[in-house]
Amino acid sequence: MAAVRGVGRLLRIGCYATRQTPVLTTPRFLQQRRFRVNGVQCQQPFDSTAEKPQFPGASAEFIDHLEFIKPNVISGIPVYRVMDRQGQIINPSEDPQLSKETVLNFYQKMTLLNTMDRILYESQRQGRISFYMTNYGEEGTHIGSAAALDPGDLVFGQYREAGVLMYRGFPLDLFMAQCYANADDLGKGRQMPVHYGSKDLNFVTISSPLATQIPQAAGAAYALKRENENRAVICYFGEGAASEGDAHAGFNFSATLECPLIFFCRNNGYAISTPTNEQYRGDGIAARGPGYGMMSIRVDGNDVFAVYNATKEARRRAVAENQPFLIEAMTYRIGHHSTSDDSSAYRSVDEVNYWDKQDHPISRLRHYMSARSWWGEEEERAWRKQSRKLVMEAFEKAEKRLKPKPDLLFSDVYQEMTPNLEKQKEAMWRHVHQYKEHYPVDLYDK
Repeated sequence: MAAVRGVGRLLRIGCYATRQTPVLTTPRFLQQRRFRVNGVQCQQPFDSTAEKPQFPGASAEFIDHLEFIKPNVISGIPVYRVMDRQGQIINPSEDPQLSKETVLNFYQKMTLLNTMDRILYESQRQGRISFYMTNYGEEGTHIGSAAALDPGDLVFGQYREAGVLMYRGFPLDLFMAQCYANADDLGKGRQMPVHYGSKDLNFVTISSPLATQIPQAAGAAYALKRENENRAVICYFGEGAASEGDAHAGFNFSATLECPLIFFCRNNGYAISTPTNEQYRGDGIAARGPGYGMMSIRVDGNDVFAVYNATKEARRRAVAENQPFLIEAMTYRIGHHSTSDDSSAYRSVDEVNYWDKQDHPISRLRHYMSARSWWGEEEERAWRKQSRKLVMEAFEKAEKRLKPKPDLLFSDVYQEMTPNLEKQKEAMWRHVHQYKEHYPVDLYDK
């Protein structure tokens, strides 16, 4: 790094000397071209008679034959992994050498998330909550990336990153409170289920419209850069969201403004019902990074160690070098897109069973632990029983809790309630009292 800074200083000195030293023999038709060195604008003289491209928009050479660039310039971006499907470390030098306690924490968070998903999915099917989205099959992308971040790093999620929040310490009670929209919900009952958020844990509240978080994350990362806080931003999204215009805006802004930002794409095979072969024609999402001037990598999203290593290195360099990174985590969405979806209409049972039974991130990590005698059948049975008990206790508590007080409909928009909002609130209460048989106000917090 010191060497890089030294080169940067020499280049800046050279640029300064070029500006200050009069060149009496320079013809008038010679022009000046701008270029950047570590964010500093410099002037570079060039001879317009030279037979090489002088266009300011790209670095290139002339050719004398007609040739179109093929869509896949390289045969395919490789997928980085650390463990195989049996949990064996492939290259010992890539083993993150995590402690037993850390690995057990990974496993317990992944399985706890899985248990919570099953119970809340069934509660929606029973009509107890209105909506839910599971995380089946993608637990490794959550826990591996969350563990590689600093607690102060800012997280922008899409809607399938509950494990990131769980790893940061978000309690089961608050997951349940949000899904039940009760009086303990940090969002005060205003959001759909699974739209979590926590200011204390630096997790920005989920927004339903697809990809809106991507340019927002670029702006937040630019602000952190200007404040020189030694923090990074991570922005999660799916391969479907990468087709939105907001993705282009976020990628381009973060690259040109040189922001400490990690774009984390969960490529799980389907954008609701649209498979990847109908979503794009190029080599996935990682292939787009170089076009924006971003460092990119493709990882095995079912390998929690590969996700951890890639995110940790991307985070380190994003902060040290003030540049964005793009991580494409290849994984598979085992569950339906949401409780509003029936994935059997567009994919086979055999396809789902392959990923569920043969290449699941939880089973892969368990193989790793079993080979080291860190985990066995007895521990598995005890933990499954304990984790279900923890989830059910939070579930039952949330179900009995009162709903947020109706007055919260009118707060948190203005510092002081405006006269028209006061009138609306009064009109609401008159209506509720007049037709009280239709409004069970006793179920709401006072």
